[in-house]
Amino acid sequence: MAAYDYEDAPGTYDETSATQRQASSGAPPSQDLGYDPNFVPDSVKSFVVHLYRHIREKNVYEIHQMYETSFQTLSDRLFKDTPWPSVDAVAHYVDNDHVFCLLYREMWFRHLYARLSPTLKQRIDSWDNYCSLFQVVLHGVVNMQLPNQWLWDMVDEFVYQFQSFCQYRAKMKNKTEQEIALLRQFDQAWNVYGVLNFLQALVEKSMIIQILEHEKEGLEQFTATDGYDYNGGSNVLKVLGYFSMVGLLRVHCLLGDYHTGLKCLQPIDITQQGVYTTVIGSHITTIYHYGFANLMLRRYVEAIREFNKILLYIYKTKQYHQKSPQYEQILKKNEQMYALLAISLSLCPQVKLVEETVNSQLREKYGEKMIRMQRYDDEAFAIYDELFSYACPKFITPSPPSFEEPLVNYNQDAYRLQLKLFLYEVKQQQLLSGIRTFLKVYSSISLAKLASYMEVDESKLRTILLTYKHKTHAVDTDGKIISNADVDFYIDDDLIYVVESKPAKRYGDYFLRQIVKLEGVINDMDRVKLD
Repeated sequence: MAAYDYEDAPGTYDETSATQRQASSGAPPSQDLGYDPNFVPDSVKSFVVHLYRHIREKNVYEIHQMYETSFQTLSDRLFKDTPWPSVDAVAHYVDNDHVFCLLYREMWFRHLYARLSPTLKQRIDSWDNYCSLFQVVLHGVVNMQLPNQWLWDMVDEFVYQFQSFCQYRAKMKNKTEQEIALLRQFDQAWNVYGVLNFLQALVEKSMIIQILEHEKEGLEQFTATDGYDYNGGSNVLKVLGYFSMVGLLRVHCLLGDYHTGLKCLQPIDITQQGVYTTVIGSHITTIYHYGFANLMLRRYVEAIREFNKILLYIYKTKQYHQKSPQYEQILKKNEQMYALLAISLSLCPQVKLVEETVNSQLREKYGEKMIRMQRYDDEAFAIYDELFSYACPKFITPSPPSFEEPLVNYNQDAYRLQLKLFLYEVKQQQLLSGIRTFLKVYSSISLAKLASYMEVDESKLRTILLTYKHKTHAVDTDGKIISNADVDFYIDDDLIYVVESKPAKRYGDYFLRQIVKLEGVINDMDRVKLD
């Protein structure tokens, strides 16, 4: 791949995702007789010429405005149900610039996925375009500054299209002979190893892990500058490498490998503000997958803590994103994370970790269901099943089908396996709810007495208590044992001593809400007086 430097260029001169996921029943563009890929409206001509110029000039502010606003406006006005003009039709307006054409095609395919139904050939072409684009970034000299939003969208869309392809390929029953022939021919397209290798290569080549380590020692200014290079350099490789760590977390979650996913994210300190928080889609995707992975690994306290923080953040800031193309996705992920929080708190009652505002919203949405989930009967398991199915990622089976055997749909296999494992864990928790109820009542109790209350013998009770210890503790990413218990205990001479963590009473939130209400009443009264 030839090296390219924008400063030497000749000529003059918008979870869970990158664009709003809109399922469309429209025909694929190749079947749309009204679409001419070579027709370029004047407004599109002006758009690509100006975008090209701003990229060459490294004018990040103008690039961001055109990318976030102008592209969305033109898409809504001219390309609601058709693709943008082909890259060949616009190439001569931008000096046939190789890198710009790759960026344009990346946006072209993203728009196609958001508004229409891509054909198999288009899915394969999009993979080829990502391969070419990432090869240039990894092995060329791309001297550009692009907005964080765009760089995040690239990684986000790359993972989304991989997920979409796996789901599409797994529905084999109604595939035509032509589609099967294409799948056989292009068997490396969206290969799971290829996807993981690109993301890992971006992390390694960008040296982002070392940059973040140096930043802790005060030797780098990556987070302080939001990843941008104010010394005339490029931010593209570094920021793509940074967001690729989130991409790796997401891919591993889709594959059900939660340990590896969390390990990939480890260099990013999510307890602090970071570059991932500069883009709302990145912030939500990171915490959603981080929280879900912790939930599946029984690290409930960590999941609750992070879900609480992000839900509070969305509650306070969502009005600022109402005009964003990602607004619907933000609301959807918000609802999914409330469902995951309800699950986490039902399995591990730790209400003291949840802010009053979030707790109030949670009670409104799932209060009644959470009470029923504590009973651990058939109805409770049905609710766990319902909430998990609604809130979990769309798990994938990355392996290609066996063309020699009868073709069947296997797109639900990975989801069913994860649901089965989750419900198995819930059933194991059933035993713990009874023991937790008794432990909450006593500060100390003899083994014999508790065994008689629970109608089991002492050896069985010891097994139950050991199970409780096991299930209320988990191993964190560093290999340390962490406790999820709201009620803990120890045994000394056949006597159980209970240690309950008392929630600290918080009056501040309550009084602040009452003050705001009072101010509202006073303002209303003042208006009435004036009238």
